[in-house]
Amino acid sequence: MKDPRPGSQRFFLLAAVLVVLDQVTKVAVKGFSFAGMSWEGMYLGESFPLLGDVVRCTFVENPGMAFGISFGAGKIILTLATFAIVGFLIWYLRRLATAHWSVQTAVALVLGGAVGNLIDRAFYGVFYGEEALFYGKVVDFIQVDIPDITWFGETYTHFPVFNVADACVSVGIVLLILTSRKLPHDVRERHDEAERTAE
Repeated sequence: MKDPRPGSQRFFLLAAVLVVLDQVTKVAVKGFSFAGMSWEGMYLGESFPLLGDVVRCTFVENPGMAFGISFGAGKIILTLATFAIVGFLIWYLRRLATAHWSVQTAVALVLGGAVGNLIDRAFYGVFYGEEALFYGKVVDFIQVDIPDITWFGETYTHFPVFNVADACVSVGIVLLILTSRKLPHDVRERHDEAERTAE
């Protein structure tokens, strides 16, 4: 029977592939001009259908967190905090080298998504000549239609525009919750103890 605990190397590779996919899609949307090569991309606010009006490609830039959530304490704090989170996720994925593949997949998804958006925040401002280092904006472009919802006087016609990295983080967190019982015994004990302490 195949060992379900294959080590962490392939999951770091998975995270790297997700980062590349995220960045390729973002650069395709935003455009670029580098080393004699250029791609016009979309203009800010441009939108066109991918699957009718259910799923559209809509170019927006987000100065805050995932799904357009703003961060009032300062952009530099958010960017530096993301560096710390990425460092922790790298350590944690290495720590899970003997864990079930589903747990490692979940952490790799979150890691890939975190790195993808970190690249935007840390370097896009400089690369595109728009902001200082660590003050870039995240490129979002996936718009999904939802039934109209009115919440605290605001009407929402679609889910907040997101990107590949946001999707990776969301799926990874859900998968990690669903597979939490597959964590290595010592890691799970610390997790359960933390929950008891919180109660």
